[in-house]
Amino acid sequence: MRGPDSQQSAMFSYLSPEQRVPADHPLRPIRVMVDLALKALSPSFDEMYAALGRPSIAPEKLLRALLLQVLYTIRSERMLMEQLEYNLLFRWFVGLNMDEPVWVPTVFSKNRDRLMEGNIAEKFFDQILAGAAGLVSDEHFSVDGTLVEAWASQKSFQRKDQTEVPPPDDPGNPTVNFHGETRRNDTHESKTDPEARLARKSGGHEARLAYCGNVTIENRNGLVVDTELLQANGTAERDAALLMAERIEGTGRVTIAGDKGYDTKDFVAELRGMNVTPHVTQNVNRPGGSAIDGRTTRHAGYKVSQQKRKRIEEVFGWLKTVGMLRKTRHRGVFKVGWVFTFAASAYNLVRMRNLMFPPVQSA
Repeated sequence: MRGPDSQQSAMFSYLSPEQRVPADHPLRPIRVMVDLALKALSPSFDEMYAALGRPSIAPEKLLRALLLQVLYTIRSERMLMEQLEYNLLFRWFVGLNMDEPVWVPTVFSKNRDRLMEGNIAEKFFDQILAGAAGLVSDEHFSVDGTLVEAWASQKSFQRKDQTEVPPPDDPGNPTVNFHGETRRNDTHESKTDPEARLARKSGGHEARLAYCGNVTIENRNGLVVDTELLQANGTAERDAALLMAERIEGTGRVTIAGDKGYDTKDFVAELRGMNVTPHVTQNVNRPGGSAIDGRTTRHAGYKVSQQKRKRIEEVFGWLKTVGMLRKTRHRGVFKVGWVFTFAASAYNLVRMRNLMFPPVQSA
């Protein structure tokens, strides 16, 4: 018998979002890990807010919503709020009731500064990583960097000493002719994002306004253990690698793998002075030869590190596609670095879920 095409909506629903989300949904283990991390951050949240006054939106809910934005590649807070209006899965993850009103998008703009001043992204990253006990190696690591394109156009990259600006032919999108002009970071800067720098990853690629995002992964399962975002320059990747190497806990000797861009005498000497064995790729074409000799390459662990270090490209691929960091939507080293670290936390959550809760293969 054919059922009727009834269009009348029911007035009441007796099922909560918790009941509607399948028990084997991939967000369920992520929600458990996130709740444990946010519970540990409760003292930090208390310090961020005044004891008196009108209660604000819980920072736990804000962070869960931002996490959904990264996990589901939602390009703006406005679209995120639209999804929260009718998406029961998102409401369940954030912790909103069925009839609870959704916030306006400006809530994130007003609260982002508070979250950044409280260093919440780094603390959240540390708490998520603390839940990966047994999955993380404490001896063998890999480092690499990538360019994160800034939210600024080439037209905004103008001379610093430019005083007289001719009237634009189009106020909304003026014509700028910089062909034949030598543009350098020491003489030019972006009027949109002054902290962005003109850089390119390698020869043969065009130069773009960008930041240098760097991560350290452990070689056992490829989890991100540290992040560092700097202004893009010729030594940003090596500078960031040294900063992250100093933050490795413990006193035992560790290894750090990297590509041939890290094969310089100064960098190798700095690492060895930190009780770190540099397992970087030999750059035999560099003037003066490679800084890595047979004392390092003869060991079997060197070959293993060279194989494992390639996993770091999986991190950058995820961050730039799913995590929306191919071109950042924020400006300034501090704010872009906050988002970079938060996105790395989301990557770890997905990776940890796959390691600790592998999907069940159907027969």
